[in-house]
Amino acid sequence: MEHKPAFLKLVEDAQRQVREATVADVKRKLDAGEPFHFIDVREDHEFAKDHAKGAVHLGRGILERDIESKIPSKGAEIVLYCGGGFRSALAAESLGRMGYTDVTSMEGGIRAWREAGYPLDNAS
Repeated sequence: MEHKPAFLKLVEDAQRQVREATVADVKRKLDAGEPFHFIDVREDHEFAKDHAKGAVHLGRGILERDIESKIPSKGAEIVLYCGGGFRSALAAESLGRMGYTDVTSMEGGIRAWREAGYPLDNAS
């Protein structure tokens, strides 16, 4: 899919405002058993196809509505990912505006996770 200039500018602005981590950084945290919330913000059908092992689903469309009931602590460590890192950057920026202070977007999203050969689950 080719992204339009206005969307790309929005993403670039968000990426300047949020912290990003590589898939290797996130995998290292998982392997070390570090406590954090690993959230897939993709659409329902994308998550159902496959997702990073250990991730839970909270789609971009409901994230802001549901995050406070799922993760009430504004200081909780949260790592978000999507398909390629764009939606998760926008989501991380949004959570920051909601007062969450330790939110990271995973660079490259699930595509980078798959390319690295890291473990996947499917929802079925």
